[in-house]
Formats: sequence, structure tokens, C-alpha cells
Amino acid sequence: MKNAVIGNNKQKANLIVLGAVPRLLYLLQQETSSTELKTECAVVLGSLAMGTENNVKSLLDCHIIPALLQGLLSPDLKFIEACLRCLRTIFTSPVTPEELLYTDATVIPHLMALLSRSRYTQEYICQIFSHCCKGPDHQTILFNHGAVQNIAHLLTSVSYKVRMQALKCFSVLAFENPQVSMTLVNVLVDGELLPQIFVKMLQRDKPIEMQLTSAKCLTYMCRAGAIRTDDNCIVLKTLPCLVRMCSKERLLEERVEGAETLAYLIEPDVELQRIASITDHLIAMLADYFKYPSSVSAITDIKRLDHDLKHAHELRQAAFKLYASLGANDEDIRKKIIETENMMDRIVTGLSESSVKVRLAAVRCLHSLSRSVQQLRTSFQDHAVWKPLMKVLQNAPDEILVVASSMLCNLLLEFSPSKEPILESGAVELLCGLTQSENPALRVNGIWALMNMAFQAEQKIKADILRSLSTEQLFRLLSDSDLNVLMKTLGLLRNLLSTRPTLCILTNIADGTTAKELIMTNDDILQKIKYYMGHSHVKLQLAAVFCITNLIWNEEEGSQERQDKLRDMGIVDILHKLSQSPDANLCERAKKALQQYLA
Repeated sequence: MKNAVIGNNKQKANLIVLGAVPRLLYLLQQETSSTELKTECAVVLGSLAMGTENNVKSLLDCHIIPALLQGLLSPDLKFIEACLRCLRTIFTSPVTPEELLYTDATVIPHLMALLSRSRYTQEYICQIFSHCCKGPDHQTILFNHGAVQNIAHLLTSVSYKVRMQALKCFSVLAFENPQVSMTLVNVLVDGELLPQIFVKMLQRDKPIEMQLTSAKCLTYMCRAGAIRTDDNCIVLKTLPCLVRMCSKERLLEERVEGAETLAYLIEPDVELQRIASITDHLIAMLADYFKYPSSVSAITDIKRLDHDLKHAHELRQAAFKLYASLGANDEDIRKKIIETENMMDRIVTGLSESSVKVRLAAVRCLHSLSRSVQQLRTSFQDHAVWKPLMKVLQNAPDEILVVASSMLCNLLLEFSPSKEPILESGAVELLCGLTQSENPALRVNGIWALMNMAFQAEQKIKADILRSLSTEQLFRLLSDSDLNVLMKTLGLLRNLLSTRPTLCILTNIADGTTAKELIMTNDDILQKIKYYMGHSHVKLQLAAVFCITNLIWNEEEGSQERQDKLRDMGIVDILHKLSQSPDANLCERAKKALQQYLA
């Protein structure tokens, strides 16, 4: 059987259909079976698992994992290795749920104990760990069972495969995990600190896979706060190594991983963004990610060409991500990115790609560039970026909606030339819809964009907003559990109520109901504003006082009635209290409001 199935997917499928798996598992678990027989069974099962995903599903359906884990309790090393090799193959398959490694609490400590048995147990167990460690819960389990201490010394193993798998383990353990990362910084292996060992592993003479993985370890430790961003091992070693991975010479997956890891490393730090932007012409180098594979590509291997064409979208996604990180803070870098050949066209094309991941990365990139006043006024206008953006906002998945709506907020700032056409293309309805989302980030962005839209806007726009939003929804937003939603809603109210020069008021909207009248006749909303005036959060108090000031402003028609109504509600008493506030800003604002009553 073993010789029939090795390297032959058709034969593997035949054997599975004929019911070989339950029989093999039966023999594997029979106490009367000899160790040789059990080992042969594990080898055949391992070979079947090397086939298609359907093969793995068939094995899982027959409960192969508990059987193999049971086999690890045998005293025979050859049999243990055969079981581990088969487990490794099954756990690295995308169809296997990682949880199966953690269902029995005795498994992880037993695997830790087996690490010392042979270089094969080391290689397979590390590989199983690095594939099955998904998220903080798994990291904690492995960490608590001594993963760091048990795996650290494997980094100096004579076997390259063992070193490599141990390194991968550390990258998944450290990812977004301060506890693990802080521990790793102080671990000694043969008298050398782990970060120094990682730095040695990312030198140019090491295999690319090793360079990349150790750069990831250092990146994750840095992002988790265990290594400073200005540490030499980051600035002089990790960052240049990741930039090297982006060059044309590297394979597609290396370029993708290099760019994505670099984007993650520099994302929060403007100094690293500046350094990266001038290392090896990175900004121009990334432009090649869009021309891939080029017609003159020296790809002689036809299989490789086929693979790369299928995965070219991953390159575009990675480039967008890295551009987004590079341009997150620095105006000059944004300018450089936008001036890179056809960049805006490429981003706009990216917005309508079929791959959700590319669309998301393109929106992120645009959002990053839209933080620039200069670019909003020029490139964004020249390329009518708002059009594809409005299209993206129609029925996109939440993760895209959050970034796209956040960018829309920037395009609706009063100096942005895109503001008018966006209003005309039905943005008000769309944004009012977002304020009803379950997702707080979308509610914030919807209300924030409306707030920007209402700033110094003419009465017609304000009335449109109120009509679409409805006072009921406004009231619901004023009772939202999310502090950011409250802040932005009060900001929207303030902008809806603010007065533009008297001329605009004279040309009042036809139906005569201004935003002020709508608010004044809604007691619920007035009570809410009053409630926030006495809130413990100063920012909310300030925002509420702004709203009141706009309602009672003297130079406007109807201000007397509004003042009287608000006085009856007890607003004046609260303003007196606030004028004694220890917060200078709040105190000042309250006094200003009180002056309206005296004028």
C-alpha cells in the first residue's frame, strides 16, 4: 500500500474510497499489533494526508487525530515520529480546525516533553505549534506550558529545518503579544540574547526564508512594545532587510510578505516611515508591484509563471498597504507617492478590483493620502476619486465600509472641492444609513461625515440632513453607548444650529422650518443636551454648551422665545454653575453663553 500511494493522488483517493482508513486506524490502535505494523500504518496514513484537501477531510471524519495523539504515548521513538509526521501534515492543511490540538489539555505538555527526543520530533512539533497558534488564547496556552524555554535552544540546532521551525514558532507567539515579546527580549541562548540571535539570522548570507522570519520576529516584538522603534536592531537591521525583500529579484511571495511586514513595522512611527521612504528607492520599487509579471519577465519556469499570474493581486494588495503606512503622517512622502507614475489611476483601479483584500488595501491607501489638505485640493480632484469611492460604499463588507466612510469624512471637509459633487450623488442618505449600523465605527464615521457636511453649510443642506436623519434617530444617537458617537452627534448639532452671516438666514428655506425650530420643538433632544451639560466628561459638556450658545444667539429671529424656553428648563442655572468650572475653556464658554441673556 505504501509504495502504491506515494506520489499518486489517484491511488490515494482509490484506497480511501475502498475504506482503507478505518482499517489502518484500527490496526494502529490494536494492542496486539507489532510496533513495526503500527509504524507502517502511520506512514501510509501520512501519505494519504499529503494528497488533496478532500483526503484530509476523509481522515478527519474517521477521527484520525485522537488516534495519532494516543500513539504519541508509545515508548517507541520511530512510531512517535511517524505519528508526529502525519499530525504535522494534517494540522498544516487549511481544512483542519486548530482547536483539535487543544481539546485535550494533556496534549500540549506531552508535546513539550517530546521536544527533547530527536531532531524530527523537534521539527514536527514546532511546525504543529506554529500552524495551530492562532490568536491570544493559543499563545497563552503555549506560553504557560513553557514554549519559550523549550523552543529557544532549538535556534542553535545543527538542523536547518529545526532552526527554521523554531523561528516560525517565535514569530507566531510574539505577534501582537506584549507578554511573550517582553519575555523573549531577555531570553539567553548559549550566553546570547534572543534579539541578537534574530539579528544574526537576518543577515544577507542566510536563506531568504530565515531572513524574512527573523525580521518578522523583531517586527512583532517592536510593535508589541518590547523593542524601541529607534533601536539599532530595528533601524539598521530589520527595516533594511524588509526593504530588500521588496526588490524585483525576490519571488512573488517574498515580495508580498516583505512589503506587508514592513507596512506593519512602520505603521505607527513617523521616523521609521521617513527612513523607509528613502531606503533603496522603496517608493519607486513598489511601483513595480503593479507591472507584474512583466512581458520581459525572466521567468523560464512555466509553472511559476502560472502561479504568479494567479497571485499577482497579492502584490498589488501588499503595495497599497505599504504605501498607506508610508504616507500615514508625512506630507512630503505623500507627495512622492502620488507623483509616482500613474499612482492615482492605479489606486482608483484598485477600488473596483474583484478581490476584497485588494479593494480594502486600495481604500486604506487612499485614506492615508486623503489626510493631506494639498492632495485633497489637487490630485483627488483631478482624478475625481469621489466617484469610485461612492461606488465602493454601496453594499461593501464592513471592514471596507469603515475605511471608505472614514475617507469620505475627509473629502467632505469644507475646503475640499469634492464636497459638492458628493452631496449631489446622494451622500446624505448613505451616511444617515450608516448612523443606524450595529458597528460603532460605522456610526461614528456616518455622523462625523454629516458633521463635516453641515459645517458652514447653507440651510438647504442642513434641512436635508435633518430630514434624512430624522429627529428620532438624532435622539437615539444622543443616547448612544459609544462616547465617540456622542461627541460627533453633539458636533453635528452644533454645526446644524450655527449661524452663518445674516444674509443666509434671510434667504430661509422655503418650508420655513430651520434646524433650530426642529430642535426647539423636540423636548427629548433638549433634555439630552441639558443632561450632557452636567456630564462628568468635559468634552461632552463643552459640546453641549456650544449647542446651547447657538440656540440662544441674540442676533437671530426667535432668539427671545428660545432663551425663555431654555431658561424655564433650568439651562441658565447650569450655565452659572459651569462658569465656575475649574476647566478654563468650559468656564469661558459658559460665560459667553450667559452674555446672550444679558445682551
